[in-house]
Amino acid sequence: MGKNVHVTHRKDGSWAIKKEGNERASGLYDTQREAIKDGQPIAKEEKSDLIIHDRENRIRDRDSYGPDPCPPKDKKH
Repeated sequence: MGKNVHVTHRKDGSWAIKKEGNERASGLYDTQREAIKDGQPIAKEEKSDLIIHDRENRIRDRDSYGPDPCPPKDKKH
């Protein structure tokens, strides 16, 4: 599993994509939607999680694109 990818809000109002542990952002965006759209293929390539933060940089959502050691057991299907 690769480095998790975070979509975070910056003080200047922009949104950033940043791989966990990296000092610099991979990209800067005007909207969160644009950052998420560009962050998904990066997380898929890394086989990791895309962690989406809100304006206060609290985690609001998480999408997993890697192997899950404890996959959910869907009993409906």
